[in-house]
Amino acid sequence: MSDSFLYTTPLDPRAKPLIDELIHEYDSRYGTYFNAEGAAAELNRYPPEAFAPPNGNFVLLIRDGETIGGGAFKRYDERTAEFKRIWTRHDLRRQGLARKVLVELESRAARQGYSRIYLTTGFRQPEAVGLYLNYGYTALFDQTVDPEIHRTLPFEKDVSHLAEPELRVLAATGENGKDREFIKGKHHGTDDRFRGDRARQQDR
Repeated sequence: MSDSFLYTTPLDPRAKPLIDELIHEYDSRYGTYFNAEGAAAELNRYPPEAFAPPNGNFVLLIRDGETIGGGAFKRYDERTAEFKRIWTRHDLRRQGLARKVLVELESRAARQGYSRIYLTTGFRQPEAVGLYLNYGYTALFDQTVDPEIHRTLPFEKDVSHLAEPELRVLAATGENGKDREFIKGKHHGTDDRFRGDRARQQDR
């Protein structure tokens, strides 16, 4: 038994198990809650090119020739990659595969020049919430209230430490040599960034 990552596109036939199970799972959990046409329409909102280099990527986790997991990211803003489509096969869960996919995506996003990860999950996916919190993601929502109030639950994570040294220097320095506070580990701007992310969610 050997696992390997394959970088490809959502149109690759080997991606079909991932897409099909995502659609089934989202439909079973949410029905038409987020989209009147169901999960397939929601997943198809983004063209395949959004998940292609240089701004994005799409990866499958392959075991003995079978797709058992995967995920993708696309450009959110100049320094932020947005993770999408994170999935592991339902009969292979609780084996650390989702974490394995996260680690791979974070590393790849950093190599493509991103220093921050942004992602969202639905309010009916507590296992995903637990995964992100346990793996160093910061919740950008009030965790003390019913998650359904938020509908979508946003998270962020600083991955600037994963960049190559020369990329890290570039990421840490903005125009006119001014340091970017988030990259230096100062989170004073989280509230403003959160409001911006919320506004974007309304447009997406």
